[in-house]
Amino acid sequence: MKKSLLPFLIGLTAILYIFFIPEEPLALKIIFKLLPMMLIILYAYRRLAVKPSAARRLILIGLFFCMLGDAFIAVSFIAGLGAFLIGHLFYLSGFFKSSRSSMIRLASIIPIALYTLFFGRQLLASLLNSGNDALMIPVIAYILIISLMALSSILTGNKWASIGSILFVISDSILSWNLFVSDISYSDALIMGTYYTAQFLIATSIATLGAHSSPGMESKYSI
Repeated sequence: MKKSLLPFLIGLTAILYIFFIPEEPLALKIIFKLLPMMLIILYAYRRLAVKPSAARRLILIGLFFCMLGDAFIAVSFIAGLGAFLIGHLFYLSGFFKSSRSSMIRLASIIPIALYTLFFGRQLLASLLNSGNDALMIPVIAYILIISLMALSSILTGNKWASIGSILFVISDSILSWNLFVSDISYSDALIMGTYYTAQFLIATSIATLGAHSSPGMESKYSI
């Protein structure tokens, strides 16, 4: 299989789902929603070494749980949130196993913390005002874990992992704001466009995650 074929199919199925698949029937919508993630997982698997490191295996498992989240969230927000939370825990574990601290990377904790506090405060206030108190604990847990996931990806120095994780935060932020705070124009396209791109970039990082032994490799894939 040509190297460019899978990325092309991922993009094609993502565009098909975002712009052409109707809301009903739900089963058909879920199937087409999962197609890009199935291809992304295959793409990630094909980028694994013969004997992949534990960190890279953890990222692959995280992709699988996120795919489950895609299916579950269509029928239950809590079930989908739980599956994504588990996926982020696998991402976080994989990224931390490949992390290399530096002052610049550690400094990223400041903007991430500020964004988490601002966004979390707005979201929790909206949940309280709308009577969704039962969602507060799972939402707080999710916000903290995805923020730590983003930080851990930056600490790897891998540009694909870092950009992908930040896009994941953006995607979930748009989703949450649109659900609980106020409507966002073209939210579906924005959410899924950033989401599929995030997952593709995280899958791309699997080939070079933790590859620090070669100076050339490090300079090419690190930030």
